[in-house]
Amino acid sequence: MDIVIAGAHGQIARHLTRLLVTEGHTVRGLIRNPDHADDLIADGARPVVSDLETSSDAELDQAVEGADAIVFAAGAGPGSGAERKETVDHQGAVRLIDAARRTGVDRYVMVSAMGTDDPPQDDEVFSVYLRAKAAADRALAESGLAHTIVRPGRLTDDDPSGAVTIARHVPRGEVSRADVAAVIVAVLADPATVGQTFEVVGGDTPISEALG
Repeated sequence: MDIVIAGAHGQIARHLTRLLVTEGHTVRGLIRNPDHADDLIADGARPVVSDLETSSDAELDQAVEGADAIVFAAGAGPGSGAERKETVDHQGAVRLIDAARRTGVDRYVMVSAMGTDDPPQDDEVFSVYLRAKAAADRALAESGLAHTIVRPGRLTDDDPSGAVTIARHVPRGEVSRADVAAVIVAVLADPATVGQTFEVVGGDTPISEALG
């Protein structure tokens, strides 16, 4: 497959790229900062400089046109203010949904977060982040695209275990970024995950069985 990853210099995305490339897929990595291009090339991706906040619709269309799937792994990141949670985590995802619809890219996988079913309504930045992610998830679910929404628990840099717990709702817990990437690889290969929203934390079930 030819897969576009938005936010391709993020930690989950870089794990994901390396896994996909190892399986023989082609990866286009969307990045805002051209200084990150060499890292993506080292991972095996083709870097595409495209800013979800400022690029034109035509530029975004060009970035995704002809792809088999899009993975939205972008985010404003730690240290960013509430405003960018809205412009990147919500509106950036919506802009890419719109680009997918315009260009006929039907498959769209969202890296979301636990806590988005009923996000807090206060003004804390993390609460704003969860509301932004929740809005992006709703937009994708209502888009008509063949979507899957993956909501990891607290992310760690632990080595991959290959085993997780997956359900619509799971107890709060941790999961490694590497295992989240492996879950996304499995999702992209499994048409039965289309239309699903699920949470994922570490566990004892091999990923392929957990998705089944």
